[in-house]
Amino acid sequence: MKAIGMEAHTAGAGATRDGVLRWHFLGRLRFQLLGGILFGVLVPVLAVRGVDLVPDRAGSVEYSAFAVFAALLIGALVVRRVSAYPGVASVSTVVPSFTIAFGVVAAAFLFLRIDYSRSILGLGYLMTVGWFTFLAMVEPRLRRPRFLLLPFGRANVLAENKRVDWLAAGTSDQLPGGITGVVADLRADLEPEWEQLLARAALAGLPVYHWKLVNEALSGKVDIKHISENNLGSLLRSSAYARIKQAIDIVAAIIVLPLVTLVCAVIAIAILVRDGRPVLYRDERIGFRGQTFTMYKFRTMRNRPEKGSAFTTPDDPRVTELGRFLRHYRLDELPQIINILRGEMSWIGPRPESRKLSTWYESEVPFYSYRHIVRPGISGWAQVHQGNVGAVAAATDKLRYDFYYIKYFSPWLDTLIAARTLWIMLSGFGSR
Repeated sequence: MKAIGMEAHTAGAGATRDGVLRWHFLGRLRFQLLGGILFGVLVPVLAVRGVDLVPDRAGSVEYSAFAVFAALLIGALVVRRVSAYPGVASVSTVVPSFTIAFGVVAAAFLFLRIDYSRSILGLGYLMTVGWFTFLAMVEPRLRRPRFLLLPFGRANVLAENKRVDWLAAGTSDQLPGGITGVVADLRADLEPEWEQLLARAALAGLPVYHWKLVNEALSGKVDIKHISENNLGSLLRSSAYARIKQAIDIVAAIIVLPLVTLVCAVIAIAILVRDGRPVLYRDERIGFRGQTFTMYKFRTMRNRPEKGSAFTTPDDPRVTELGRFLRHYRLDELPQIINILRGEMSWIGPRPESRKLSTWYESEVPFYSYRHIVRPGISGWAQVHQGNVGAVAAATDKLRYDFYYIKYFSPWLDTLIAARTLWIMLSGFGSR
């Protein structure tokens, strides 16, 4: 997915507003990488060698500098990709992105038994994170996106979004300077002079966006009224990644299985002691390609819960004291590693719905079955935005997030969801 408003374009020489051109270099990858090399590679090497912290081992300094440089490239690429998604502040992606990058490089060096300096790698990590955090904090204040909005069709609904600056087009005679792009309802009937304005914008190097694309980029949700307008079937072109993702899911599940088994054993004993049997809750869900499967969770409600809403509410009396703790940290979902190993679920994907709710959705949303063209997941795009929903309206809104995930299905979106899921597990966001 292309990041709306991440690149600054100009429509004329000398056009400036709010520093759009004056500070455009902050968003250039070359400038960011040069600063990263200076602070993340050169400074740590000079500092560590200056105080003689690195023993005279052949190649250790060079290998360490290369390790930091490789992690710098990987981390910068991840930050740039995941920050393009809606509602993602780039500053929040810096630490997890570079932690993953440096962790991968360090693990590769350990596996290959390549000698390196922990001091240079550690200091390089801190300096790199510091540099990119500075950029992430400063750049949005100096390069706020500014779009020219053509007042036709349904595009006007975007004016209510305050994440970007909107300039209403009053005339088609002149293309204003200092704008990031042009937004219009390209399906509306435009007069010839407005079509000429769009042509001039394209010739000037300005991107022209259909309003729905911008709306999706700003909200992280897809309109589920008309399938022809959403091209959800385009996911089929990413079938190769779907196969790779399943392999990664199973390998990751096998790697963490010993630790998860130990944690599950402790939780199971705690449930038996405090609340008795059964330990697990089993529920029939609709999964990949519409197949029914049994999903496992730790039981968090009383054996004979009081009748109430189909949705769990805050401070729901049906939830046990231990169950509330498990739900807060999402530990009740751990048994679903069984579903991952069986190929029924993924770590990341739309949450599987019950048969009853799926049947209702299919009657209300004609193309609801498209939701099943990816494997359901333990965590998903809707979960990192909403948490657990507690009303029919919120559940319907969740579908719009799910279809956004399906439409923009990619490893970058999965990486972002995984990073935000870790924060959710620690914070308890959206738990009920």
